[in-house]
Amino acid sequence: MRIFVVGSDGQIARSLQEAALGVDGVVTKFSKRQELDLTRPETVLPAISTFKPDLVINPAAYTAVDRAEAEPELALSINRDGAAAVAEAAATLGAPIIHFSTDYVFDGRKSEPYVESDPPSPQCVYGRSKLEGERAVAAAAPRNIIFRTAWVYAPFGGNFLRTMLRLAAERDRLRVVNDQVGCPTYAPDMAAACLAIGRRLAETGWRDTYAGVTHLAGPDAMSWCGFARAIMAGSAARGGRSVPVEAITTADYPTPARRPANSRLATERLNSVFGVRLPPFEESLNRCLDQLVGTRVGPMERSQ
Repeated sequence: MRIFVVGSDGQIARSLQEAALGVDGVVTKFSKRQELDLTRPETVLPAISTFKPDLVINPAAYTAVDRAEAEPELALSINRDGAAAVAEAAATLGAPIIHFSTDYVFDGRKSEPYVESDPPSPQCVYGRSKLEGERAVAAAAPRNIIFRTAWVYAPFGGNFLRTMLRLAAERDRLRVVNDQVGCPTYAPDMAAACLAIGRRLAETGWRDTYAGVTHLAGPDAMSWCGFARAIMAGSAARGGRSVPVEAITTADYPTPARRPANSRLATERLNSVFGVRLPPFEESLNRCLDQLVGTRVGPMERSQ
């Protein structure tokens, strides 16, 4: 199977590079921005067509949630128009597409985990741009798999876990929001799921039941504060730096973009349609911390 991945530097793309190494029958191509620029849709089809993919995966996005409030046009150009161009190219080349979206398409007011059929109601520019991207992808490519995910972290890139480790090295106490709840999702687990689904597509061919939105998120829910405390406990268990984590409210930590209070995503469809379950939070967190604790965690990198 030949898999074309849009981007090469983000958490999911980098995880896909590692996951695909040495896998028999899988050939991958990861695009660089100079050859495929989502703000220049005319670059998309030429970049993808030369590889002749069997599957296109697009994890690339404008992910600066707060900055998007001041840059709505740029967010839309990447998350809607760029995504549409990738989907159109995949459809033209006869390849299914896996596209990544976000929990931010929901308003967070539901008391239970969100299922795929729940009506979206994004409360920030980033969420709106990703929802428009979902719709554009679905319209452009009938053979689409749209993964909504949440709270992505990895041993690399810009993410909450790396930020907590970095701040713990600089401060004696952390203050973290405790009234936003979601499902931390480990990027290498997501990469493994994509490859498993790629194998399924190769074995079964395309089935209409695959099409549409599926939630791809970790199975365990917690608050940001709970996530931070788990990170500190894991660091301490490995002899790393650990500091107390104080619970605060969203009102105590105002941001330009409004975040959903409830970002929990139900994942029953992921298992019933694709036969995929992500590992428990503790297992994935341990794998991540095993790589990071004892190594220097540098400044945040842009996640794409």
